[in-house]
Amino acid sequence: MSKSNVLVKNASFLMMATLISRVIGLLYRSPLNAILGNVGLGYYGYANNVYVILLLISSYSIPMAVSKVISERLALKQYRNAQKVFYGALLYAAAVGGAAALVAFFLGKYLLPTNQQEALLALRMLAPTIFLSAILGVMRGFFQAHSTMMPTSISQVLEQIANAIVSVGAAWLLIESFGTDEKSRSIYGAAGGTLGTGAGVLVGLLFMCFVYYVNRKTLKRKIASDRHTQEESLGNVMKIIFLMVTPIIFNTFVYNASGYLDSKIFSDILNMKKVAAETVSSQWGEYSNSYLTLINIPLALSSATSSAMMPEIASRYITKQFDSANKKINEGIQLTMFLCIPAAVGLAVLGFPIVGILFPRSTDLSGQLLMAGSVTVVFSALSTITNGVLQAIGQPKLPLRNSAISLALNVITVAVCAYFFPQMGVFSVLLASLVFAVCMCFLNAMSLRKYLGHKNDFINGYGKPFLAAAGMGVTAWIVYYGLYLLIPVRILCLGVAMVCALVVYLILYVIITKTTAEQMRKFPMGNYIVKVLRMIRVFR
Repeated sequence: MSKSNVLVKNASFLMMATLISRVIGLLYRSPLNAILGNVGLGYYGYANNVYVILLLISSYSIPMAVSKVISERLALKQYRNAQKVFYGALLYAAAVGGAAALVAFFLGKYLLPTNQQEALLALRMLAPTIFLSAILGVMRGFFQAHSTMMPTSISQVLEQIANAIVSVGAAWLLIESFGTDEKSRSIYGAAGGTLGTGAGVLVGLLFMCFVYYVNRKTLKRKIASDRHTQEESLGNVMKIIFLMVTPIIFNTFVYNASGYLDSKIFSDILNMKKVAAETVSSQWGEYSNSYLTLINIPLALSSATSSAMMPEIASRYITKQFDSANKKINEGIQLTMFLCIPAAVGLAVLGFPIVGILFPRSTDLSGQLLMAGSVTVVFSALSTITNGVLQAIGQPKLPLRNSAISLALNVITVAVCAYFFPQMGVFSVLLASLVFAVCMCFLNAMSLRKYLGHKNDFINGYGKPFLAAAGMGVTAWIVYYGLYLLIPVRILCLGVAMVCALVVYLILYVIITKTTAEQMRKFPMGNYIVKVLRMIRVFR
């Protein structure tokens, strides 16, 4: 495959792995939800929010930062310096990840909402996972810098399989062993569920270590062929890592802190309004474990594109190939919108049957959240991509500033809605997340125009995919609800509706965008899509 197609190839690998991982996640979420119940899911969600925040501070952005720093040296064929960056990053990750793990274990009670201290055991179970995730992040960033996403992709799938098995098994085992009443069952069930996260990360790390061991001879040959005389000292490498990783950490922290702040503000204000803690936990459980689980599937695809873009754009920017960098940005956006826009429309149209099948113990609240909040997918996906681009061109302070502004608006929105309109419930959090995503998209677009001269192609990048997705949405609604009148079996009706919707979307997308067969082959599973479209005579 030519270099021009490396981005699409790598993004496709990550997208497919992410899609498989999320499907596995959906399959185990249903039995986990049945075991924990909505209150247990609430504890699980609150513990996970704190875990995510500490992960953001310690290791979440490490793969992106390591990928950028190493890819810059690989572009200049400085293989020895690239390896030093890898070793330095491991030291950095061990120190920061270890510190964050200790905070989670010993200071977790101060990070949880005052009326949700029952989630503390689950949070402590997650503490070792923070340290392991930091090391795993360095390993993934190292291979991403070498323009190979296959190890990361496989490790993600293995991680999710282990997570699924251990989460369900441990939750059931702890409930059976220690659950004496409804409250204790919720506490120990949530703790068991979090054990799966750690097991998954451990399996992913072991696989990445195996891949590194297999490739060690090739890496040594490249280092031996390095003829550059200016070798960086370990101290200088650590300084570069700190200066590069720290702004990205702050940016990633601010960008993702909204979830933690939303949960704490939402819980504390409703507690002040005398809303029962169990009601708050139940609403948050449906929001975090049903709604967020589903919309995070397409959002994870945008994250895959961003990860694949990072080394590509960083290499072009450092060699002053600005037009080529802009072209890669447009490729990434087009690839993401091809997937995320129809996903958003599909979730909005079929929200209730999807939730009813995957989460049978959920209430109508989950379906309502999905219908109302699916538009967030498009804006959040775009903000994720543009964040990655700004970091790739050496401007990590810009997304940090933009995230801070967006976060301020987010906090104001959730606080005002929860205080003055408590009857909105968790919809105040949903509205705040939408405000955050829209603001990020606008501010990042302004920054990219200033520093790269990038202009969004609204018609081809967004308008045409939306027209195709709109036709798809109408088809999905008619097929599902029409068929349900005749055969009231939800899973059958949903399956037929989704297949019909997919075919209609592909047909309309090709017709509206005038995409050729060769262009379609560059998309994820492009060869299979072309075969299907040829069977129905869309392509000749």
